[in-house]
Amino acid sequence: MSILLVVLAVIAIILLIVGGVVETLQFLLWVGLVLLILSAIAFLLRVITGRRV
Repeated sequence: MSILLVVLAVIAIILLIVGGVVETLQFLLWVGLVLLILSAIAFLLRVITGRRV
């Protein structure tokens, strides 16, 4: 019975780590999208105005 508890504990720890990594990656994906949009806006402003922003 104790082997079953150890296996369940290991599975619970693995699921906890995977859940945290997925949440972190989702947050970093949103940060990357926001930075991409901001850089595209800055590039368009520089091209449209013809000067450095």
